[in-house]
Parts: sequence; C-alpha cells; structure tokens
Amino acid sequence: MEYIVSARKYRPMSFDTVVGQSALTTTLKNAVKSGKLAHAYLFCGPRGVGKTTCARIFAKAINCQNPTAEGEACNECESCQSFNEQRSLNIFELDAASNNSVEHIKTLMEQTRIPPQLGKYKVFIIDEVHMLSTAAFNAFLKTLEEPPAHVIFILATTEKHKILPTILSRCQIYDFERMTVANTIDHLKHVAEKEGIGYEEEALAVIAEKADGGMRDALSIFDQAASFCQGNITYQKVIEDLNVLDSEYYFRLVDYALENKVSEAMVLLNDIINKGFDGGLLVQGLAKHVRNVLMAKDPQTLPLLEVSAQQCQRYQEQAQRCPTPFLYKSLQVMNQCDLGYRQSSNKRLLVELTLIEVAQITQPDEGPASGRRPRRLKSLFKQLIKQSQPQTAAPQVAVAATPSQTKEPVQPASPAVTVPSAKDSTPGEPTPAVAPPQKVKAGSLGLSWNNLRKSANRKMTILPGTVGADQNIENEESAFTQDDLELQWMSMCNRMPQKLVGIATRMKNMTPVITELPKVEVVVGNELIQAEMEKIRGSIQNTLKIYLHNSGIELSIRVDEHREEVKILTRGEQFDEMLKANPSVGKLREIFDLELA
Repeated sequence: MEYIVSARKYRPMSFDTVVGQSALTTTLKNAVKSGKLAHAYLFCGPRGVGKTTCARIFAKAINCQNPTAEGEACNECESCQSFNEQRSLNIFELDAASNNSVEHIKTLMEQTRIPPQLGKYKVFIIDEVHMLSTAAFNAFLKTLEEPPAHVIFILATTEKHKILPTILSRCQIYDFERMTVANTIDHLKHVAEKEGIGYEEEALAVIAEKADGGMRDALSIFDQAASFCQGNITYQKVIEDLNVLDSEYYFRLVDYALENKVSEAMVLLNDIINKGFDGGLLVQGLAKHVRNVLMAKDPQTLPLLEVSAQQCQRYQEQAQRCPTPFLYKSLQVMNQCDLGYRQSSNKRLLVELTLIEVAQITQPDEGPASGRRPRRLKSLFKQLIKQSQPQTAAPQVAVAATPSQTKEPVQPASPAVTVPSAKDSTPGEPTPAVAPPQKVKAGSLGLSWNNLRKSANRKMTILPGTVGADQNIENEESAFTQDDLELQWMSMCNRMPQKLVGIATRMKNMTPVITELPKVEVVVGNELIQAEMEKIRGSIQNTLKIYLHNSGIELSIRVDEHREEVKILTRGEQFDEMLKANPSVGKLREIFDLELA
C-alpha cells in the first residue's frame, strides 16, 4: 500500500474538521446556507493553516446539489463525488507561482465564459496569488470586478501586503489565524491515535512549538519524530531528533541565578555549548523561558503560555520563587545581549557575562550606597580573594598620622607610597587614635582614582563650601614632583561635589605647573573660568597643601595670552612690501613694463 504523509492523509474534508478556524468556517457555512455568495474571496494567513483546504471545501459546498442544514456538502451527489475523485470540471486550481504571466491570466479569462456542465458555479482557486506580475494583476482586474454570474474566484496568499489595493477592494477578505499550541497538540493526539502511535504530551508540545503555528509543519515534524521513535514518541527522543535544547536547562539556569551560583551556571553553559547549541539561541530561549515565568506569576496572564499542562505547572512553581524585579531585570539584560550578539567578536564571552549579570541580580550590592549606579559584576571569585587576603594584607594604615599624634619617633616614609593617607605610617607602628584602622582589601590594592577617593574620604574632605581658606594646615615642607601635582589635581577634581561638576570638568583638562617650588600656576582659557576658579582658589590651595604635604604651596591662576594672529598677505600686498624694502624692484617693473599676475 502506498504511504501517504499525515499532512495529506488527514487533510480536512469538511468545515467541521478544520482545526483552529471556527469563526471563519462558520461564516462560510452561513454563506452557503443563505446562498449569499460573493464573486471573489481572498484567503490570507501564515503557511499551513488551511487556506487552500478551506477553499476546496468551500468550492465543494457551493456546487453541492443537496447541502446539509449546517451548510456542509453532502458527499453523495454527483458534484461531490466528482470532486472527491478529482474529476470535477467545475473547480479549477491555478498555481500563480508558476503561472504568473499575462498569457496565463488571459487563458483563465477565456475559461470563465464557458458555463458549468454540472452545478451552479465555476470556481477558480488561485493559490499564491501574490506571485502574479503587475501586468497580470492589471489584466485580471476587469474580470475580477464583474465576472460572469456563474463564476466565483477564491484567491489564497501568505503575503497580503504584496497584492495591489485594487485587487483587495474587489474581494471579501478572510484572515486565517495561526494555530495555537493547544489546538495543534489536540490534533496531533487525534492523528497518533488513528495511527496507533504512543506519545508523551510533552513531546507533542515540543512538536507544536517547533511548528510555530502551522498545522502542516506540525504534521510533517510528527511524521519525522514517529519514524525516529519507531512508534513511541517520547520527549527525550523528540528533542534529540529535532536538536532542541531541553527546557530543563532553562529551569536550572534560573534556579542558579536565584541562588547566585555563578560557577554552576558557567559549567552548565559549557555543557550546552559542547552539545552543539549556539550561545545566541540559548539566550533567546532563556529570555522566552523567563517571559513565560513572568506570565505564570499572574492568573490573568497564565493563558498566554503556549505550553502543555505539565509545563505550565512547572512555570507556576518557579514563578513563586522568582521576585518580579528579578524577572524584569533579567529580560532587560538578555535583550541587550540579543541585540549585541551579532556584532560581538567574542560571542561566548558575551553570553557568559550575560549569565553572570543575571546570576548576580539578587546579590546584595557591596560597599556603601552611592549616587552612581553600582556595577553588577560583583565579587565573582570570592574564594580567590579570600585566599589572597592573608598574603596581600598590609599592616594597619594610619589616616592622616603626624609626628605630633604619635608617641614613638616616626621613621622616614618609603618612597614607593601608593596611598596618600599612609605616607606617614610605617610597618609595626601603633595606630593613632585619630581614626579607626583601615584594612587593605585585595580589591583595593594598586593605584586608581577610586582608591584615591576612598583614601581621601578617610582623612578629611576638602571641598568648597565646607572648608574655608583659613583652615589650619600642618607645618610641612615635603618636596613634590610635577607628576605628584597632576595626580593630586585630578584626584581633587574627582572629589568635587555635584554642584561644581561644571568647573570640575574644565579643571580636569587643565595642567597645573610648578613655576618655583612650591609655587603652582594654572593657565585658563578665558577670564570667566578664571573668575569661577578664584572663588574656590583658597579651598583648592588648602587641598593641595594637605595632599602634597607642603604648607608653602601658593596657587596662581592666569589667563592664557593669545599670540597675535599673523595676517596672510595677498600678492598685491606682498609686492607693496617688496617695494618698501627695495625700491629697485619698482624701477625694474617700469623698465620692462611688467604687470603683476
């Protein structure tokens, strides 16, 4: 016996067997019952949702000699039997993809003149009508607008936007819906029972999701899975056959993120990539999973989940454990990853950073709260930091320690000082009582603007408006270099308050210069900037005195003297200058009667 694929074998033969288009089929049945038939119909919608099938059923019902009370064909009259045996002379099908020229349309128009031999109407079904050329459409217009009384056109297309508006205005338009996952699963169950194939509902749900709303695609995938599973369709077999990532990975990734288990997430990502799955598809699938979890939190949005009943239960269970802000932030992070994935040169690193950031959303922020947005890549390798702390921990650092505050003699400071507040402290020296001891963390080692800012805040903040020009400065005369001056200048600019952010930004582009140690000069671009800096000159000077440990620093501010602009002379002006410098040039011009070019 010849094998027939399920998409053809189980093709609907009546309106009642059409899946997922109940509103549309009801309208067509009512039109058949009442006899109020239009001369042209347009069926449009995604692939594999039943456009051509409904066109054939409708054409069959139109010509049925004894239609039922519901508007269905009787399947017993001569017209129905000839249609079922594919020998009907009243129903014509034309594939516009291969018959799209003006000549084909003209041939079709000639056939419309011949009345039907059996039944009331001649029905012309034109599939993929958007493939007709513009000239063919124009040749079709007049006949489509005023066809003979015995002619009905049924046009089918997947791309309605490509059809001319003049064609659309002459048709009754029916928009077919995408198949829902629930409808697809029910139909696949029916087919499996008819074929005697065992199945798991989760496996059919995977097939329905893979079909993306097309029943024909779902039946094709079903046949493929049935061949692979040898009569028993299971979830594991289906995901293996279709190369679909198991949804269990998504549930585990979300659980790891809630528990801030970054290492476990990285291991799981490596396992997924080793199985041949692309990182971009993983991010897209995880984003869809998180969206489903978000929909499962509210009973009102629960119907939006196009999954099986068992999967829906799992989504609800995980939704109870997930805070709503975590889900919102996760979707935002993964959306940014999806947007930048194609342009990224290191795609795996981008996916890893995305998972790290998602896994740290629920982790408390480290350090005191500040006005700036906290960085999300927090202590990832905490164990490594803990191991390195005993080796890198420095002695207790005294803050703003001076000889007058210590009982023991102060040893000379090491020249390789990286933190300004620790300049006057030495190993083994008791901590002064001025400020509590500060522990050196592994993340604070090295010289950076953040470290300088933290160190400065531990001593005292020299900011305009809080410290006057008459602040008491310790009597120190330490020498400093140009590099030290520029370093403390930039650090001071970074510490300035928000209300002075404008002048602080300008000051970052200035370079203070040591004119005669310890005198410092700053050159500004204009008098307005000079006036602004003069208002806070005392505080700037005191700040430099403290952080450079020199009480003799004097700060001067002057405006840059612009050089006189050199005028570019024309050739005539150049010649006049030559005449003034050498009168003989003029005599030479008169002798030879020369003219200036």
